[in-house]
Amino acid sequence: MRLPRPHVSDIIRPRLPRTRAGQRRAMQAVMLLCMLALLPATWVFTAADGRLRTTAEVPRSSVAVVFGAGLFGNGEPSIFLASRLDAAAELYREGRVEVVLVTGDNSSEHYNEPHTMRRYLAHRGVPDARIVSDYAGFDTWDSCVRAKKIFGVDRAILVSQGFHIRRAVALCQEAGVDAYGVSAADHHDAIWYYSAAREMFAANKAVLDAVFKPDPQFLGPKELGVARALAGAR
Repeated sequence: MRLPRPHVSDIIRPRLPRTRAGQRRAMQAVMLLCMLALLPATWVFTAADGRLRTTAEVPRSSVAVVFGAGLFGNGEPSIFLASRLDAAAELYREGRVEVVLVTGDNSSEHYNEPHTMRRYLAHRGVPDARIVSDYAGFDTWDSCVRAKKIFGVDRAILVSQGFHIRRAVALCQEAGVDAYGVSAADHHDAIWYYSAAREMFAANKAVLDAVFKPDPQFLGPKELGVARALAGAR
């Protein structure tokens, strides 16, 4: 005898608990999952608490670190990256920092964030001798670790947008850099909303980076660029 085939709605529709106790346990499980999902973002938020300042209030530091944020098709900095570089130039002009370390993606000869960042800063009054380039800052953790291990940065002002700066501060702290953050101007367009939503997922990777502390994609030998730039500034 052939058994009747289940209706497709019976296959797709989840079976809900019928008893109140079962429904209560299901609700508690959902709430627990939501709490676990929010833990990484909560850690990022609290780890940077008290370490965000304006360009006028941030404690003076020898080095500012500016994180890459994409280039337009013509090779010019994106609107977000330009805002970060404007903030870094202001920090230099106001005497808050002596050297600017620009860190970004140079994964191909046709895409060079640090080169564009360096040129932009130079056009806005930061001497080329005070700018140091990190060409292997492929993500925030890599940039923080390389700032510490490759360029010898122990203390820095980090410059990024508000949706990213807390994660940058949290990760650089974990990498051994005493970091304060400055939020560059935000532009609330579609890319901003996408980036802000993406941070929820990026927080999960941040926690894994903080716990396991992997080496960056490229580590390499120590570089003296920051030390030489600071020596020339004094």
